[in-house]
Amino acid sequence: MQPQLLQLQDNDATITTHAALAFVAGSGFAYNQVKSHNKNFNAYMTLQTDLLEKQIDAVLPQTQCQKCGYPGCRPYAEAISKQQADINQCPPGGEQGIAKLAALLGVTPKPLNPAFGMELPRRVAVIREADCIGCGKCIPPCPVDAIIGSAKHMHSVIAELCTGCELCIAPCPVDCITLEVLPHSVWSEADANQARLRHESRNRRLAQQETEKIERMNRQKLELAQLAQRKT
Repeated sequence: MQPQLLQLQDNDATITTHAALAFVAGSGFAYNQVKSHNKNFNAYMTLQTDLLEKQIDAVLPQTQCQKCGYPGCRPYAEAISKQQADINQCPPGGEQGIAKLAALLGVTPKPLNPAFGMELPRRVAVIREADCIGCGKCIPPCPVDAIIGSAKHMHSVIAELCTGCELCIAPCPVDCITLEVLPHSVWSEADANQARLRHESRNRRLAQQETEKIERMNRQKLELAQLAQRKT
């Protein structure tokens, strides 16, 4: 009887071991399934957020004025899509822009928040030629490359490209830049699309310049290190 009892115990142990292994394998499979599902769900949600962000950005005026509290229209659109910003923070878009955002998001329109400014007619920057000293400090802030000129020479604003963002005014050391209202001029969807493309092109150029600067500095460091090593 004792060997038979031992055999039964061995069989029970084997069955228990197999059951445990099956449970672990099943748990691992279930975990992988859940992990895969979560990964797919997160990817889906990211895609939906990106899509909403683009839809919001398409409604914004693309003046890139930063009056909303963000460094451009696209970052503001991202903040709205993530419910980190309200729809009434864009003075250039004004009441009409708020209504479009509300319709897109299915929310109730609200008045423009005066903390971010007030809605004004379309204006463009104008440089007074007689006062311009050609310092070039107005060029870097322009988000759409609408200012042309070379060092120590008079600069000019291309009115058709200017978004009226006002970002060029503060850097001017001689206060020779003013904003002038364009009578009977409306900032159209075509104007907004052109401003978006020019802003994106500018951002790509600046990013490329920064990359080249870093690469150049790294090469110089390497050359200095090699030179120092040869001296030792």
